[in-house]
Amino acid sequence: MTITYDPHHPKYLDEADVRDEMTRVYDLCHGCRLCFKFCTSFPTLFEMIDRHDDQDAGRLTPAQQDQVTDECFQCKLCYVNCPYVPGQHEWALDFPRLMLRADAMRHDTGQVTMRDRATTQMMGRTDMIGKVGSRTAPTMNKVLAAKEGGIVRKAIEKTAGISSVRLLPPFARQRFSTWFKRRPKVRMGNRQGRVALFPTCLVEYQAPEIGHDLVKVYERNGIEVSLVDAGCCGAPWLHSGDRDQFIKVAEKNVKVLAAEVRKGNPIVVPQPTCGYILKKDYLDYVPGADAQLVAENTFDAAEYLMKVHRDPETSLDVDFGGEVPATITYHTPCHLRAQNIGLKSRDLMKLTGAKIKLVQQCSGIDGMWGLRAENADLSVPIAKKLGSEITRADGEIVAGDCHLANTAITEQTGLVPSHPIQVIARAYGIAVEDVTP
Repeated sequence: MTITYDPHHPKYLDEADVRDEMTRVYDLCHGCRLCFKFCTSFPTLFEMIDRHDDQDAGRLTPAQQDQVTDECFQCKLCYVNCPYVPGQHEWALDFPRLMLRADAMRHDTGQVTMRDRATTQMMGRTDMIGKVGSRTAPTMNKVLAAKEGGIVRKAIEKTAGISSVRLLPPFARQRFSTWFKRRPKVRMGNRQGRVALFPTCLVEYQAPEIGHDLVKVYERNGIEVSLVDAGCCGAPWLHSGDRDQFIKVAEKNVKVLAAEVRKGNPIVVPQPTCGYILKKDYLDYVPGADAQLVAENTFDAAEYLMKVHRDPETSLDVDFGGEVPATITYHTPCHLRAQNIGLKSRDLMKLTGAKIKLVQQCSGIDGMWGLRAENADLSVPIAKKLGSEITRADGEIVAGDCHLANTAITEQTGLVPSHPIQVIARAYGIAVEDVTP
């Protein structure tokens, strides 16, 4: 048995070794039970072990072990709350990374169905899909907006493996990078910094308005923004067990991002899953000085602004003469909480004078897991719980950093959340850019 979370370790994909390690970790988790509330993986695990009088995790079959893995959607919150994490305890327990190892092992040893592989191939190629979606936005969006559970969506589910009952975010006609390149050059009067924006697939193809507001808010505060010439962060490949594809993407991006940092441009990321990948996962899969440099110089969008606000040598404009809601319901995405940077978006929005109501319920999306057809029965109830908490909070507006989680909120409540950067833009009086999906 090898306790390793290093994807390059010679035993990383060895099935017998992986399953022995799963037995060790499952036994420790069963004895602790601290993480019972985060997802169905843990209640499922505990119930299966409890069936045996001796409560021995070694009695679980490979299929039962895999069921626990399948129900993990990589929210990372159990890792944040675990008392036995590597570096802090001799047991060196990192449940999410073990689940990634198990997924990679099953993918490598051919234990993944052809349907699952096809779905991963479809969801993993986000740049290709985004380019097609943007070019054919009016037609594509009609297809995506077809009745949930209807004939059209069922056909998509059958061919692509994307759930027919989940709301899908529409594509924008104009990509963010196109807008960025065409916009007039802004002269920076009192420049306080420079950043390189890693826009993410969601902002590039589906929510460019977030990018518009981010650039304008940063420029208002004397921060010059350039655009990183990189594609998807690779999260769909990683979370589906395709280690090799993820490493290819990661190596390419790390090279580009490290070059930006060496120019003096920290990396800013407006979506939490992608930010987590750059800060945490690239370190594991592309070890070396470049990945370390990227991790140390990557910031969430609000995190960087709060850094400017708190640094004695810089200052943030806190003259909010625009639209400031009295109350904001703020959904804190799991992958932002897992970064252990604090609630910077909440802190930023509080500067406007608005009262912030926190909702910390997971959306059940977490990358692409919640959009896969086979996970609908587990993911939809999680989203419904989130919807109920959003409704109960009853804020004047809803805000959240994750566009996919925000889509789940819209699906369950009909409300359309704003990104925290958009809340700040409206509070400054910055007008909404005209974007027709």
